[in-house]
Amino acid sequence: MAQYNLDRRKLLVRAGGLVLFAGLSPIESAWGSPKFADYPFSLGVASGDPWPDGFVIWTRLAPSPVEQHGGMPMLGVPVRWEVAEDEHFARIVRFGEAIARPELAHSVHIEVEGLQSRRPYWYRFLVEGAEPSPVGVARTAPAAGTLPDRVRLGLAGCQSYPQGWYGAYRHLSREPDLDAIFHYGDYIYENGRHSSIVITDGTGKIVDRTHSSDEIYSLDDYRNRYAQYKADADLQAAHHASAFIVSFDDHEVDNNWASAFDQDGTPPEAFLLRRYAAMQAWYEHMPVRKAQFPRPDGLTMYRRLDYGRLFRMHVLDTRSYRSDQLCERQGERACRIHDAPDSTIMGSAQETWLGEGLRNDARWNLIAQQVRVMPMVRRAADGSPAPAATDTWSGYPAARARLVQAITDRKLTNVVIATGDSHIHNVGVVPLRDDELDGPAAATEFLGTSITSGGDGARETATSRALMANNPHFALVNQQRGYQTFDVTPKEWRTDVKVMDQVQSPDGKLSTLTRFTVTPDESKLHVS
Repeated sequence: MAQYNLDRRKLLVRAGGLVLFAGLSPIESAWGSPKFADYPFSLGVASGDPWPDGFVIWTRLAPSPVEQHGGMPMLGVPVRWEVAEDEHFARIVRFGEAIARPELAHSVHIEVEGLQSRRPYWYRFLVEGAEPSPVGVARTAPAAGTLPDRVRLGLAGCQSYPQGWYGAYRHLSREPDLDAIFHYGDYIYENGRHSSIVITDGTGKIVDRTHSSDEIYSLDDYRNRYAQYKADADLQAAHHASAFIVSFDDHEVDNNWASAFDQDGTPPEAFLLRRYAAMQAWYEHMPVRKAQFPRPDGLTMYRRLDYGRLFRMHVLDTRSYRSDQLCERQGERACRIHDAPDSTIMGSAQETWLGEGLRNDARWNLIAQQVRVMPMVRRAADGSPAPAATDTWSGYPAARARLVQAITDRKLTNVVIATGDSHIHNVGVVPLRDDELDGPAAATEFLGTSITSGGDGARETATSRALMANNPHFALVNQQRGYQTFDVTPKEWRTDVKVMDQVQSPDGKLSTLTRFTVTPDESKLHVS
């Protein structure tokens, strides 16, 4: 018992010294049992970060999601949880009780352990005085050392609520045999009520799908924004159908933020207060582990997941440790004027961590991150060079060179990069040299479009044609909404690019635009 208490204290110190975690303290009889006038599981359930023996399960009690405190009293509430081998819960294999605490917006994070590898499990939550939660399903990862014949992933993100319906998530929830979904960020948008994109219902009538408040800054602001997004039925369906491996990008905090800097020149000590509130709300609403619990100096989002010997997934954080962004135009402020050899998008500690993790015997290395790694040439209407996209790795060319060097030093030909942020499907390769775009490549990159951000979009535009003409290392630029799926086998990586015909009106149709394959012996794309 003494050894257990010592280890527990160490865990609490690493987590920030707050005894807020489910399962780390005894359940006491003094906790409240409120009477719920409305359904407390209005935000659904979610699972995440599969390991061979388990995963995280999540919910948040919120009978009135966008009201103060989600309509909950300011006291802890016991929540029971169950994990079963069947959807009817006839064979329950793990169960327990946790406290939904007001300090964490009555969210619950359970790290389920002791399960069999590579199989589905069903889970739910129960609270006194209310109907059970929806049922979710999650799959455990393959056992260490095994080589599964196939693992199937989804790629999705960038879901501005005012700019479209979440029909793509409804389709994603119906994808067969998904092992997990990588969400590359922009789960919420921090901006205010205004949106120039018109949203209609099925009859063509304009509907109000705007944000419920102005731009958000406080912890309660961020909590309410997450509640507005997570109340969407199609987003909930995707969470209920598969585990999410989530990261964050800029809009979970503020557009184009970098480390302690925002785009407006706010003093860092003031911006860090906003960032901390945003990161707490992110943790409260995401199915992540205690290792991602926020601390006053930030949180550690980057992490690694193994799917046997089939692939290693390196989830990066390209926001929290980066140098301030380069200025795109002369006279701009709140940005750095020149690049330097020590400029970074990951920070030195994360660069070292990634380099060490790339030394493995997996058939594939998946670098799952937020912003485009591939260089991108942009030109003005007269053909002259246009500024680089500084919120991508092109704004950190020295850091990209170090990433390419880390890959080539290890003689890796099996690196696939999954990306988001740009609201387009953009498929191509990362060249060994920025000045030799059509030369040999270090990795392939699949940049997924948005779920809604940008509205309906179009299959081909003047912009997409120009990007294809100026970037010989690009194989696809498409500006429709949708997602991608990855079918990963020991011999082949297959990516299906899926597009929606509309998101500004409901009931959008999904189709497969194209399919690419890669083999682990060469960083080269094949259209199949």
